[in-house]
Amino acid sequence: MLELDAEVLQDYLADLMDWLVELTSDTPPRRILDLGAGTGTGTRALLRRFADAEAVAVDMSESMLGRLADRARESGLADGRVRTVRANLDEEWPAGLDSLDLVWASASLHHMADPDRSLREILAAVAPGGRLVVVEMDASPFPRFLPDDLGPGLGRPGVEERCYAAVADKHAAAVPHLGDDWGTRLTRAGFTVEAERRFVVHLKSPLPAAAGRYARAILARLREHLADRLDADDVTVLDKLLDDDGPYSILRRDDLTVRTSRSVWVARRP
Repeated sequence: MLELDAEVLQDYLADLMDWLVELTSDTPPRRILDLGAGTGTGTRALLRRFADAEAVAVDMSESMLGRLADRARESGLADGRVRTVRANLDEEWPAGLDSLDLVWASASLHHMADPDRSLREILAAVAPGGRLVVVEMDASPFPRFLPDDLGPGLGRPGVEERCYAAVADKHAAAVPHLGDDWGTRLTRAGFTVEAERRFVVHLKSPLPAAAGRYARAILARLREHLADRLDADDVTVLDKLLDDDGPYSILRRDDLTVRTSRSVWVARRP
């Protein structure tokens, strides 16, 4: 899912990196931490833009870090520029991660049990003048793909929106910090917010080749996790969209779009 996200939204990520390079032109980072690195999309993008930098990628998943290391080698970054650390940041800050020039936290802070404590730990780990980049999603984090009217044979207008309403209801309890005001949290932790920007993505045909698979992967996840929160008719529509051999497969549709947004804060340690 993470790699499909990176492939489909690569133009957004390139724009974000261009902006970040401009903002850090006074002091390009050399020591980078990717916090909640996943499969390393952010790690690789940062090291491609900051050629003199090295990165430490932190995640609590051993399998994610293994995939990250593989992808780093495939990208030609296996020359000591990437190091992985397995850690649960809700427990103890890893030893040796200090004097950092830039911390990248993409869709990770909202998973922290106590984000304010995590931000204070990051502040202590960043060198004076160093930066923290926070990338977060809206309260409804998944992209939209489908038109409201799905056409003959499916009916049930608004299926996707009902799915996202159910997601928001579920996340309100399970991920309470999703959609928080991170600018306020950053200031409270002791950072100075230098810049804030919202990136709006609306991709239309012709879409990236992976867009259909990306849409299918997300709808499959919604089907798995929301079946008990949707009525039987909506579940039936999802099943038809997810049937790769059926006439209504999402992989066969020519009216898909990709609509999402990301909010980014760049903050500096005084």
